[in-house]
This record gives sequence, structure tokens and C-alpha cells, in this order.
Amino acid sequence: MNKYELAVVLSSAVSDEERAAALEKVQGFITRAGGAITGVDDWGKKKLAYEIQKMSEAFYTFISFEAEPSVPAQVEENIRLMEQVIRFLCVSRNE
Repeated sequence: MNKYELAVVLSSAVSDEERAAALEKVQGFITRAGGAITGVDDWGKKKLAYEIQKMSEAFYTFISFEAEPSVPAQVEENIRLMEQVIRFLCVSRNE
């Protein structure tokens, strides 16, 4: 199993309940695809480096997980359809 880190940037327009539900949904995508979540680092609301969809702030969350090489593509496919997510990036962590 490989180690991965998924960065998810959620719209600042979502409420705390919607944000928690969206993050739970993302974690569900990972576990249903066969991955194991090893850590979640919630940075909260931060200023964006540049405006995205006329927003200057967004919520940042980093999810570390272990999975087979095919899992990140499946997770990204599902995240791409979520309205609350304005950006995401999944990278392999070589330690």
C-alpha cells in the first residue's frame, strides 16, 4: 500500500455542518475504495493566494491515507462532482 495526502479546499460560503458533511463524504470515498485514513489536518479558513470563483478565503483540509495505486483516481473522480469543493490535489508521499 502506498501513502497519499489529499488536499481539499472547500468554499467559504458553506456552513460548519455542510463542511463537516462534505469532509465525511470525502473520507467515505477513500474508505469505500479500500483506503485507510491515517490522519486529518483541518487548517480552517485561510486566505487564498488568488481569487477563485470570486472568493478570497476558503477552508483547507489535508487527509493522509494509505491505499492501492488505483484508489486516488477513484477518489478524485468522486470529489470532482462535489459543489462545495473548489480545488483538490492528491499527491503520493514518499517517506
